Amino acid sequence: MTLSQLTLHNFRNYAELRLNAAPGFMVFSGANGAGKTNILEAVSLLAPGRGLRRAALRDIARQSGPGDFAVAAQLDDVHLGSGTSIETPERRKTRINEATVPTNDLAEWLSILWLTPAMDRLFTEGASGRRNFLDRLVTALEPSHARNCARYEAARRERNKLLSDPYPADKDWIDGLDTQLAQYGAYVAEARGQMIAALNHRLEQSESNIFATPTVELADGQMRSEQQLYRMLQQNMAADRAAGRTIRGPHRTDLHVIHSAKQQPAEKCSTGEQKALLFSIILAHADLIAERRDARPILLLDEVAAHLDPQRRAALFGKLAERGGQVWLTGTEPDLFKDIPADALHFEVSDGTVTRR
Repeated sequence: MTLSQLTLHNFRNYAELRLNAAPGFMVFSGANGAGKTNILEAVSLLAPGRGLRRAALRDIARQSGPGDFAVAAQLDDVHLGSGTSIETPERRKTRINEATVPTNDLAEWLSILWLTPAMDRLFTEGASGRRNFLDRLVTALEPSHARNCARYEAARRERNKLLSDPYPADKDWIDGLDTQLAQYGAYVAEARGQMIAALNHRLEQSESNIFATPTVELADGQMRSEQQLYRMLQQNMAADRAAGRTIRGPHRTDLHVIHSAKQQPAEKCSTGEQKALLFSIILAHADLIAERRDARPILLLDEVAAHLDPQRRAALFGKLAERGGQVWLTGTEPDLFKDIPADALHFEVSDGTVTRR
């Protein structure tokens, strides 16, 4: 999975940008605020979801622009594009080879994984961030997961609307939504459980001399079948009506990560250990995707080199080079990337302009 060209229109601080890309390392250096992370964010929007910043669409459009934005890329002979229009700035539209498609269809073409400084808080903040992280990992491995999550959430929103209505809805209407929630919830739970099992197997095989080795698990325990989920929804109907929302289900799942060597939850580890655990998960998951989808995912690593000592930095670059694929990196200083292979493409970013070094 390698982009050969990236084009931006009214994206963040870029009025227009056309960037030729190549397999291997794409390195962007420059001062803070120059626009390095914006480039990685643009690539991340070639996958389902809200991108690596999880920003509102209005915030992505260039501040001095008319209100729209577009991201386009070339993947072999496939043209991918996503963005908004001036008329509908809150609605994202996606095209593949000029045909309008649901944004979730992007997962069929690209797997994209990322690490950003904001993810340092993943283990200490609320469960929703970990759940989003979990579902990105699953979607990168199983593209249909994004559609199943979207269908589950649509049914849950409709059910919550009925539950919060002071006038009780017809029971058949609620039962119909419970059937949908159970069906798509079972798909979501099964895909999550299968990914966790496969990832743990891959982590057991990974080298532990660079980063800490984690074990990952779902906080809700075992997967639930469609019948179990339907029964649970029916049994909790009174409590859900009192709360005005669906209290239990896959939308409440949490991801637990444990430092294997210490048998210690990630949230109780040091900041450095937490970052190491994240590195291990991303690298192992990239290997898993390469094995299952016969192509390595695109990796977006934002400001990761600055937080590693020279020995681990060189080891990371060596591991990434050995495995191949396309890796996009950012950093404030070009010297941070001196151990990257000589065929890497280096770019200087300054106030919305990108120059090949």
